Amino acid sequence: MAVPAPPGKTISGRSAVRGAVGFLVIMELGSGMLQGWYPVLLAAIGEEFGVGAAQLNWVSAAYMLATVVCVPILAKLGDRYGHKKLLLISTALVALGSIVVAIAPSYELFLVGRALQAPLAAFLPLEFAIVRDRDEKSAGRSIGKLVGALTFGAALGSLGSGLLFGALGDLRAVLWMPAIFLLICVPVVAFLVPETTVRAAGKTDWLGASLLGIGLLATLGGISNASTWGWGNPITWVAILGGIALLVVWVMVEKRVAHPLIDIALLTKGGIGLPIIIAFLFGAQLFGGQTASSVYVLSDPDAVGFGLGFTAAAVGVIALVAALSAFLASIVGDRVAGRIGAKGAIALGGVLVGGSYVAFLSAPSVVAVFVGAMVIAGLGNGLLISVLPTIVVRRAPADSVGIASALYNTSRTAAGAVAGAVFALVMGSFLMTVGTGDTAVTTTAFDGYVAVWSICAAIGVAIAVLALFLRVPGPVAEAPTPVPAVTTADPVLEGETA
Repeated sequence: MAVPAPPGKTISGRSAVRGAVGFLVIMELGSGMLQGWYPVLLAAIGEEFGVGAAQLNWVSAAYMLATVVCVPILAKLGDRYGHKKLLLISTALVALGSIVVAIAPSYELFLVGRALQAPLAAFLPLEFAIVRDRDEKSAGRSIGKLVGALTFGAALGSLGSGLLFGALGDLRAVLWMPAIFLLICVPVVAFLVPETTVRAAGKTDWLGASLLGIGLLATLGGISNASTWGWGNPITWVAILGGIALLVVWVMVEKRVAHPLIDIALLTKGGIGLPIIIAFLFGAQLFGGQTASSVYVLSDPDAVGFGLGFTAAAVGVIALVAALSAFLASIVGDRVAGRIGAKGAIALGGVLVGGSYVAFLSAPSVVAVFVGAMVIAGLGNGLLISVLPTIVVRRAPADSVGIASALYNTSRTAAGAVAGAVFALVMGSFLMTVGTGDTAVTTTAFDGYVAVWSICAAIGVAIAVLALFLRVPGPVAEAPTPVPAVTTADPVLEGETA
């Protein structure tokens, strides 16, 4: 049951809404840059702390695994106590984690800092709740801007950290940049972001939060480390099966408590279950397919018989162009959905994504086709990252927007872990040896890339088909005002019915 927030200062008017969204967009641009900041610096981090490639996997794993524990909890607490309050707390924690990363004297403390940065993944769910609360009618446009800024920021972060490190040659100075940005964001959130006005009633379901967090942590930890531990290692399967068992217990508990962390009926009957499944598929091809494509573009055809032989700098430029296309598609996704419906926009996104991988398969050695296909994939991904969360936010009850959005985000995180492990297994199944004697190198054969691209093409088709079965909420009418006005539909969902 939703309850109104305690009375206090509120911000009204469209200009205030636009101002709040503008501040949040800047935060998401910085959030994306932070997420793209560290992968480019992995080699330098390894040299700084004297660790090898296998241990460097934990730079991403520590962050990713911590997100699956903290994001649902932070989002649910936002639903109950206020999304701005939890956004402020999350920002402060990420700033603290970024400082720890910058000054860490040991690799272990560096990883602690990465784990403290995990609340970064809670920014979007909390921001989604804020923009819906301020103006539900324009929520679709606001969500498109937020996810577009995140996507473009990640590409800028990868490019910027590499260029900055190349110019300064000082890893610590480069690591301080995210910390400085987040420290600036703390007062911005405190003084310029409005608080939401609806609160969830009831007690916080700490048992459900613990079961969900530990279950996801064990399952995804086992999957993401399977390539290191080995799929035949009992530890891998104890983690995966033990985590799944805890998730089953979590579902049973959630069905019985009065105020669950997540209302299971919201997933099964509330119309957000299928969008979350589609988000999982979307995340799988996004995280799995882009990695394979980037490695392929870097491969030297003279050495291995395939690839485009691009330099790392050229790949960075192409990735930036693809990210820009995703950004543009995300900010116009609201209008595209207004023309062809939300179902049509998601189906179109799936078709574009699937078609891009078909282009990879059809002409893998033609530079123009390959680069064009990456841009097309960016357009498809941009539509999906814009319209999918809008459906989740619009279908969620007013007092559960945060936790519903957190489930959407967590599904993509889970997809990243699963896709990374599965695609590594697939590509590891197609190996070849190049060279002879001491110069011999074992690498993935071309058939491995074909297998990954074929899977991603099939995922694009599956997204397009599943989009036809989505239940999309009806249009939102304008709020009544003293001056008579014509009621208009939300352009994101116009023409759709519940």
